[in-house]
Amino acid sequence: MKLCKFLPFILLLLLCNLGNAQYLELSPEKAPLNWFNLDYTENGVRGISTERAYREFLNNKTSKSVLVAIIDSGIDINHEDLVDNIWVNTREIPNNGIDDDGNGYVDDINGWDFLGGKDGTDIARETMEVTREYARLKKIYQYIQDIASLSPAMKAEYDLYKKYKAKYEAKVQELQEQGPFVIKLYEKYIDSKLILSSHLKVRDVTKEDLNKITVKDPDEVRKAKRVFELLEQIGQDEDKLKEAYEYYDAQFKFGINLSFNPRGIVGDDVENVNDRDYGNNEVKGPDARHGTHVAGIVAANRNNSLGIAGVANNVKIMAIRAVPEGDERDKDVANAIRYAVDNGAKIINMSFGKSVSPQKQAVDEAVRYAQSKGVLLIHAAGNENENIDISDNYPSKKFADGKMAENWLEVGATSWMQPPSAVAEFSNYGHKTVDVFAPGVDLKSTVVGSQYEDLSGTSMAAPVVTGLAAMLMSYYPDFDYRKIKQIILNSSTKLSKLKVSQPGTGELVDFSLLSSSGGIVNAYEAVKLAEQEMKFLTKK
Repeated sequence: MKLCKFLPFILLLLLCNLGNAQYLELSPEKAPLNWFNLDYTENGVRGISTERAYREFLNNKTSKSVLVAIIDSGIDINHEDLVDNIWVNTREIPNNGIDDDGNGYVDDINGWDFLGGKDGTDIARETMEVTREYARLKKIYQYIQDIASLSPAMKAEYDLYKKYKAKYEAKVQELQEQGPFVIKLYEKYIDSKLILSSHLKVRDVTKEDLNKITVKDPDEVRKAKRVFELLEQIGQDEDKLKEAYEYYDAQFKFGINLSFNPRGIVGDDVENVNDRDYGNNEVKGPDARHGTHVAGIVAANRNNSLGIAGVANNVKIMAIRAVPEGDERDKDVANAIRYAVDNGAKIINMSFGKSVSPQKQAVDEAVRYAQSKGVLLIHAAGNENENIDISDNYPSKKFADGKMAENWLEVGATSWMQPPSAVAEFSNYGHKTVDVFAPGVDLKSTVVGSQYEDLSGTSMAAPVVTGLAAMLMSYYPDFDYRKIKQIILNSSTKLSKLKVSQPGTGELVDFSLLSSSGGIVNAYEAVKLAEQEMKFLTKK
């Protein structure tokens, strides 16, 4: 599942708790433009000091291009602020229907789509992984009564069936408690908009238009006005409400639908993790909003006057589509990692995750393969405001055998707001599992059609760190992934005495308890430390 925060749960809490100040204190001001690249001492927001790093350390330095793979929903490779920074596979002759470079993928000019069919069609929606696993096991075990007669392997699988059944039913209950309310509210809003537009004879209803409505107007018009006023009061608008509606609508139609299975579009053997001959070269896909936003944070052109500035200024983006609207499949994730490694990526951004991983071994093997080739993996920690030291969250740096990936950074999200709201209220955390935090609330970045949008999520925090890693690899090419990871963690801004609201509980805790480093990444400090490391190596 793409880890962008679409705010359905926040919206519901806002609507149901109008008298509760903790929900109304969302944001009295707007996030400063480009805040994730700004400096705390200079600008008053805890960005990562990117601009300061370039200005004070890197302006006169030469850099080497770094290839970054983004495994996501797809990327609009023709976006005005990305087009110059998209990887081109020069070993492949475009659109000749031949695998010119012999890598197993025909016409993979800018990357690959593991959700595509050979006829050019694409998967847009998928179920949740727990839905798929529950549906699979239900066929086998729903009528089993004599548990004692099962083999040890079947008993273990039966236990999984019970576990997934409970998780699935809990998710269904959660959606049924919240979804109908949001869906009804959105439908009420649309009806109200039609009433007001017709009455006021305007296309878009403004605050000034609403002020024209008086007690003399028809009752239905005054009721429609109150719906608009309610949304304004709680800091919401049509776009956010529509997103919440679409989230719940998709969950009911696809996410928890036990009979929905779009995999026939791809035409592969989904259970065969060794099968890699599938997909197509259409890297944009049907909904590239999320992946395009992630790509912009890493690599939006810093040398033009358009839109935004990404963190890294000498980077090429390899687009790999493996994440639908719904839960990604382990097989696709494993193959996407291998594709990135085999085609030269040095860093892989993974802004997605889920709570069930039936083919974890395949992903583990791909992560180990990436580590053997010196590739750094950066993963978003997730948006469930949970402690992932104890909650399942995949993919993960912990292998099934208990060992840990050395080439992995797990990233939580911070806000531009001051303490105690400095940590994103949705972010997962974990003193052992999350490595570091980075800006992830209200980040403006690229979206489809050469547009720009503010989005929030650990999905946005991970590419901030990816951009920083690419910056360091670009200017300090002699450093391997171990050194880059070490510099990022050691140079992070430690806020050991800062009290923040713990996501999910609201309890005030030391920020240092939410990750292993206790810090927020900082490009200025990272480059300064890299300079010190280079001087040390030169002396040796």
